[in-house]
Amino acid sequence: METREVVIIGAGPAGAVAAALLRRKGHDVLVLERQTFPRFSIGESLLAHCLEFVEEAGMMPAVRAAGFQTKNGAAFAWGDRYTDFDFREKFSPGPGTTFQVQRARFDQILADEAARQGVDVRFQQEVTGGEFTSQGALLQVRDLTSGESERIQARFVLDASGYGRVLARLLDLERPCDMPARKAVFTHVEDRITDDRFDREKILISVHPQHRGIWYWLIPFSNGRCSLGVVGDAALLDKTSDWTSPDDMLKQWVHAEPNLAKVLRDAVWDTPANALGGYSAAVKRLHGPSFALLGNAAEFLDPVFSSGVTIALKSSKLAADALHRQLRGEKIDWDVEFAQPLMVGVDTFRAYVQGWYEGVFQDVVFYEQAQPEIKRMISSILAGYAWDTDNPFVADPGRRLRMLAQICHTSAAIQ
Repeated sequence: METREVVIIGAGPAGAVAAALLRRKGHDVLVLERQTFPRFSIGESLLAHCLEFVEEAGMMPAVRAAGFQTKNGAAFAWGDRYTDFDFREKFSPGPGTTFQVQRARFDQILADEAARQGVDVRFQQEVTGGEFTSQGALLQVRDLTSGESERIQARFVLDASGYGRVLARLLDLERPCDMPARKAVFTHVEDRITDDRFDREKILISVHPQHRGIWYWLIPFSNGRCSLGVVGDAALLDKTSDWTSPDDMLKQWVHAEPNLAKVLRDAVWDTPANALGGYSAAVKRLHGPSFALLGNAAEFLDPVFSSGVTIALKSSKLAADALHRQLRGEKIDWDVEFAQPLMVGVDTFRAYVQGWYEGVFQDVVFYEQAQPEIKRMISSILAGYAWDTDNPFVADPGRRLRMLAQICHTSAAIQ
């Protein structure tokens, strides 16, 4: 039986960054990843705040050297309305630019950097069972190449398995999510965009002309390609007529948004589309005896504001700091040190995701007479600074958003 200090399930961004943060503090870390890298993943438009964690993990030189597309904000389009938010013009301190990345390459870079720093990273390793006590954890692990199983003992386990949600499933931690069932259909295209109004340094979020709950992402990469997707109520998306594949469905929905169809008029659709549904998730608790859940392995809201990687890396930072102190002999209250601080940002993003689909946040986004200071506060949240409680729209997100939306709605009606 192998004995390790820390085992991390999953080598994606949350796992790789948590592993590097712990290794840099002198801990023995083993990462077990079920898949092989590189592998495709969505979540390609990073937020500015998440780069602070990449920097702290010692990975920024490698990320900068990769030549990813610079991102300085987000643009929104609905019919003849267009607005954008520049992350460099924000309320909160911190980076104002980030990257739009092909996740296969980005995740490989982070995993390689963790390994370069001394983390033991193993691929095609499936965690099939586990026992957890206050004294430590015992994992059952199967090597997918040989089919052989082994037991690994650890003082603590971090689950960064993303949509695999390993411990949530094994320990019956899943609970119903309060987010409605939505579906995403997506692909990569050679975009051939020549429209000079299209800003490659921003993600473009477009809203369907009639169905405000249906929206599109267009994420430009540095190599002339884009990630393209449509998101909405699963039943409504599936009602599209005459489609026989995800490719047909996506093309028909893109054609239904005239501005987006115009931007992509010369695009080469050379990659089969994929669909993902029922992705929103929640758990009964974020930690337990000798384990904690990171990122999508615990909570996932919605892709609309690209918050997934940022939440994942914030959870990695909080968990790594708490675990380091625990392994040194300190008594840690994981609710106070990890769960409660993490949920400040998760709940902030949740308020704006819900506000988006209810239409109130769209009213704010497309309001043409926005006060500069309020726009800077909203820009901070869109840039990922959802834990900055000095920002009034973080400190009390739901109530303040509804108040702001009412002001925008009333002002627009008067005009």
